[in-house]
Amino acid sequence: MIELARVLPDASNSAAWPNPTGGGLVLGLARTNEELEAIQRMRYKIFTEDMNVVFPEALDGVDSDRFDPWCEHIMVKEVDSGRVVGTYRLLSPANAVKAGGYYSESEFDISSLDSLRGQMAEVGRSCIHADYRNGSVIMLLWSGIAALMQQDGFRYVLGCASVSLRDDGVTAAEVWRLARKMLNKNTGQPIVEPRHRYPVERLNSELPARVPPLIKGYLKLGATICGEPAWDPDFNAADFPILLDLESMDPRYRRHFGLA
Repeated sequence: MIELARVLPDASNSAAWPNPTGGGLVLGLARTNEELEAIQRMRYKIFTEDMNVVFPEALDGVDSDRFDPWCEHIMVKEVDSGRVVGTYRLLSPANAVKAGGYYSESEFDISSLDSLRGQMAEVGRSCIHADYRNGSVIMLLWSGIAALMQQDGFRYVLGCASVSLRDDGVTAAEVWRLARKMLNKNTGQPIVEPRHRYPVERLNSELPARVPPLIKGYLKLGATICGEPAWDPDFNAADFPILLDLESMDPRYRRHFGLA
């Protein structure tokens, strides 16, 4: 692993640090087959347990697809145990061409973003261990994403944010309600079209629900939801298209990630 950053444990915050006497966390880029497999096993375990994801082609508890070989895999590990506790993958514009497109293109028509492709990287397969879903690991992962974006001169981040349908679409309805307001307000932004549209008009928009932390985090950064959700039957999820312009990122986060 190429190490990018290391943070010490906070003994005063046991919620953030399940083992406050340990050696902290290390952020880096996977560089061996063993590291990639550890990431893929964590993805499989968490996605199947938390979202009841069905991986039709998965073997021996490993979540892998045709995009993995073309991506940079950002990972966070516990220093002492070596346990992987968080990951993201990033697909560069050049490698997207080699991979036959972005993953998002399997779910959306993104031709409206053609003018951005040369500066647009895609992130996905976000996955964080239940012990660390308090914000510390996701901020580390985004530090890694920001470093790669800055290093290669990319401006735009594309992604799909999955909302589980295990609650019969209640949470997806809340996200769509928020997205619709955003789309009506930002009339000049590019819109992408889902290839297999999730029927948002059937969602129960009356029941209360919370916006999932991942989507809330994207929006705090300054990202926009740029279209209607697609239906992902394998993940049993409504996938919302997310686009972030780093130049429009909230100034606080630009400073935090060293982009200012």
